[in-house]
Amino acid sequence: MSEAVPPSEQRTRGVRRRYEAEHPRYKWVALSNTTLGVLMATINSSIVIISLPAIFRGIGLDPLGAGNISYLLWTLMGFLVVSAVLVVTLGRLGDMFGRVKIYNLGFVVFTISSLFLTVDPLHQGGGAMWIILGRLVQGVGGAMLMANSTAILTDAFPSHQRGMALGINQVAAIAGSFLGLIIGGVLSEWHWRAIFLVSVPIGLLGTVWSYTSLRELGVKRRGTLDIPGNITFAGGVTAILVAITYGIQPYGGHSMGWTNPWVLAGLIGGLALLVAFTVIESKVKDPMFSMGLFKIKAFAAGNFAGLLASIGRGGMQFMLIIWLQGIWLPLHGYNYESTPLWAGIYLLPLTVGFLIAGPASGFMSDRVGARAFASGGLVLTAATFVGLILIPVNFSYPVFALLLFLNGIGSGMFSAPNTTAIMNSVPANQRGAASGMRATFFNSGTSLSIGIFFSLMIVGLASHLPDQMRAGLAAQHVPAGVADQVAGLPPVGSLFAAFLGFNPIQSLLGPTGVLKQVPAANAKTLTGQEFFPHLLSGPFHDGLVIVFLTAAAMMLIAAVASLLRGGHYVHDDDDDDSPAESDTVRDEEVSQPA
Repeated sequence: MSEAVPPSEQRTRGVRRRYEAEHPRYKWVALSNTTLGVLMATINSSIVIISLPAIFRGIGLDPLGAGNISYLLWTLMGFLVVSAVLVVTLGRLGDMFGRVKIYNLGFVVFTISSLFLTVDPLHQGGGAMWIILGRLVQGVGGAMLMANSTAILTDAFPSHQRGMALGINQVAAIAGSFLGLIIGGVLSEWHWRAIFLVSVPIGLLGTVWSYTSLRELGVKRRGTLDIPGNITFAGGVTAILVAITYGIQPYGGHSMGWTNPWVLAGLIGGLALLVAFTVIESKVKDPMFSMGLFKIKAFAAGNFAGLLASIGRGGMQFMLIIWLQGIWLPLHGYNYESTPLWAGIYLLPLTVGFLIAGPASGFMSDRVGARAFASGGLVLTAATFVGLILIPVNFSYPVFALLLFLNGIGSGMFSAPNTTAIMNSVPANQRGAASGMRATFFNSGTSLSIGIFFSLMIVGLASHLPDQMRAGLAAQHVPAGVADQVAGLPPVGSLFAAFLGFNPIQSLLGPTGVLKQVPAANAKTLTGQEFFPHLLSGPFHDGLVIVFLTAAAMMLIAAVASLLRGGHYVHDDDDDDSPAESDTVRDEEVSQPA
């Protein structure tokens, strides 16, 4: 008769290599898995930015053709809109039914939707709608992962190590948005389906790994799902983001669509729904958006600063891509078709700076608090925006790279400590909702940045580009009528052409047939690598000044908000009136709930 083996020894003898929740190494399993999940989600939030030309060539659709810009924008924006709308709800569901359960399901949804995108059998408009639908579902999976990953880490790590853990997680989240540019550029050179296929094996690995390794440590907060709150929040955010999507498109002879009645209705109606949402949340028993959390200074200030930083960072990303692809790379001998890949490569100093500063600042903030790092990082980021304005449009790359590197350092100094301060400040049973709320501000900021900064850039271009376009085309013997017609087109067409790595003049003049009528030497000049960049440089810099000064102002306002968060504060679930003895306050000033 065999001797009974104690359960603890059975675990060590067993063939299973997973770590149980109480194992001292479990927290590292949780960190590595959630980092993989967040990295996969954020890479896919930006991978299509660089890959749009290959995707649209693959399905046989001209994204700049009449009526096709909506396909382009929704392919780009659909993922971001869904993520922004659902992260709070999915974080609340994590509080109710288990954060690990919702997180694991996110891997499943993301993997299935990636496979769905890979096998797109349709072409032209139908193929674009298939991709848009797949991206919407992929956004649901991404929201599940992002809404619960930081809550899982906050549960798994003690307060004195959360900054380091959340710092690594946030580095993955934001670095993923930059890595997506490079990965998209490389994969699109091979085949457009590989852009989506790459997530399938990673998703399968993450699914198996998370289901076999992660354990529920969080305190579940049972209650009823806040249906009125969910409806008004989802409706309000969706209406605003959809209105912004159409606001940057031409309307009724205007370069933008902000006078479109439907856009105005979306903005006004969306704001009205969000006002109704705040009223509902203050009255229902189990709100999805815990308004009481905003009474905690560290939570409120951190999220406000995070929203402004996300807007500025998202706008910068799009402007830098246009700058490189539309002007600098063609002037330095790169074909328009290859500019998406090289733009991602030349933006690497931004990612490197972030990868260095993110974990280091997260580690240090565990000891001295978030305020100094977060505020200092925002000020440094603002300074780099001013620096980017001061350099020539046809810059010396080492200077440009140094500014990008410092911008990445500043972003890393802010992001990890800010996230740690937000998550440390909330009660354990509301970490899922808090994580979702933080992710909502992050994703909404990225979505808002597209509308805000594209609009600001178009305003800058509209003042000078038409006249320069008209004069430049006339000098190359383009008939006056065609020159006037092309110069009168909304600048957004030129921006999107540069953004997509298309030859802008070829895209604008090709449909008119003029390139076949003018002398061959003039046609070669018009479609060469210097004509459009020189034409765009002056007006683009005018727009860039407006864009980056606005971004710098946002960073400075965010820095002030970050300073107002107070000192290092960790919520004690045993005694809500003061920090726990084990969570020693490491600042002279304690940021207690307001």
